[in-house]
Amino acid sequence: MENGRIYLIKDIAELSGLSGHTVKYYLRRGLIKEIGRSPGTNFRYFDDNTLDTLKKIRGFRKNNFSINKIAEMLEGRR
Repeated sequence: MENGRIYLIKDIAELSGLSGHTVKYYLRRGLIKEIGRSPGTNFRYFDDNTLDTLKKIRGFRKNNFSINKIAEMLEGRR
């Protein structure tokens, strides 16, 4: 990724306004994906695209869309 920022879960959670627990849940559900892992610590890495997706998900949830519906909508964009 060129000129992009790299985030850890705690960073991307704070920037998106979500809890770390929620970010991990969205990972398990496949709504977001890590872009890599640290070889030494196995920490997950995320980028600005993931942050944008989390902000969209947050907006969808505020509008009472289900996780399944959000997954469908996000899948349509890939």
